[in-house]
Amino acid sequence: MLKFIFFVLFLIPSCFVVNYWVITSFLLFGSFLYFLLGYMVSSFCCLGYYLGSDILSYGLILLSFWICCLMLLASGGVYKSSNFVFCFLLTNIFLLLFLMLTFMSSSLFMFYLFFESSLIPTFFLILGWGYQPERVQAGIYLLFYTLFASLPLLVALFNVYNIFDGLNIMLFFYLSKVDFSTYMYLSLLLAFLVKMPMFIFHLWLPKAHVEAPVAGSMILAGVLLKLGGYGLLRVFGFLYYMGVSINFIWVGISLVGGVIVSLICLRQVDLKSLIAYSSVAHMGIVLGGLMTLSYWGLSGSYTLMIAHGLCSSGMFCLANISYERLGSRSLLINKGLMNFMPSMCLWWFLLSSANMAAPPTLNLLGEISLMNSLVGWSWISMFMLCFLSFFSASYTLYLYSYSQHGKIFSSMYSCNVGYMREYLLLFLHWVPLNILILKSDLFFNWL
Repeated sequence: MLKFIFFVLFLIPSCFVVNYWVITSFLLFGSFLYFLLGYMVSSFCCLGYYLGSDILSYGLILLSFWICCLMLLASGGVYKSSNFVFCFLLTNIFLLLFLMLTFMSSSLFMFYLFFESSLIPTFFLILGWGYQPERVQAGIYLLFYTLFASLPLLVALFNVYNIFDGLNIMLFFYLSKVDFSTYMYLSLLLAFLVKMPMFIFHLWLPKAHVEAPVAGSMILAGVLLKLGGYGLLRVFGFLYYMGVSINFIWVGISLVGGVIVSLICLRQVDLKSLIAYSSVAHMGIVLGGLMTLSYWGLSGSYTLMIAHGLCSSGMFCLANISYERLGSRSLLINKGLMNFMPSMCLWWFLLSSANMAAPPTLNLLGEISLMNSLVGWSWISMFMLCFLSFFSASYTLYLYSYSQHGKIFSSMYSCNVGYMREYLLLFLHWVPLNILILKSDLFFNWL
């Protein structure tokens, strides 16, 4: 684990190099090295304790590496206009370091510490490089929602330590027959439900996305929302018996909330706001499947978390590319883009189809597994799942058709079709999303 911390710290001097290609190649090389080393020592079920991770955390560490590389590629505007390029790169590298340490932690307390630490660089990203004055309010929303929910978690962790005389994550599956109080159950879950975010606690997310720069939106949608799901997967190691009797509440809220949020998506006119609300709907079905605590549900939630991280991040990149050309994210202005950027229209189509779980994307595998788990848990959930699937396709088609087709906004005269950097960025989002389904056994062998 230390060698990877040293590797990330080694990247800090590279912040003095303003050329983002150099730093991105550094990070891509690092993620390839990490993958290669992990593959060499793996037995497809456990990657060895010296890495401090198993398959579950290994996939999310790789996702963090990948999204952080692509964040640097996406932030071309920062390098041209900002005088604080060094600070921007340093913030990104520290965010990557905290995320890696979060997923590598085998102690639940260390996980909590780095889980909260990742908020600080995210807050600085929104506050320092956001687009509008409301970014201060968005940053405070993010901090207060998350910190307010995570204080009970800290108290609950001390209680867990008293009961188990340890906080090692790897031992929890062998210690799952302890009966906790309802307060303990709620305290251990609330921080992760807010982070996912579950419907009711989701109000901070659209605000943070709309005000954040493209790098902030990518890391929020790509990795930070997955911290909540990862925390729940770990905590249910010792809350399993309580979860079986109480989790129906969360399944109900997440399914009904997913349908309501899908309807909210259909009336959005801001590109980023629509994609942000679609993230809440997708996380709703992830949470529902996870709370069934079945094999299909747990594996499907992990699969869809990885898939959504790549897909949603790519959608935010596309929204940012349109914003850089037109100076607005409104669908009233971003229309008829097929005539302006025909080659970008292909990427809109490919990532939109991934967003609605079309084959052969990883989203399809995740959604099939989650639907299987929810219908197996209770056939009544089939009604909400039908609405959720239908509206998911509806708002994605609404986004695609309104932005690409229609009459061109009269104030637009010409714009750049796209840079090589942007095509590479979208290619690196789309390819893993469609290739990983060929190795689907990795997503189902971690349990």
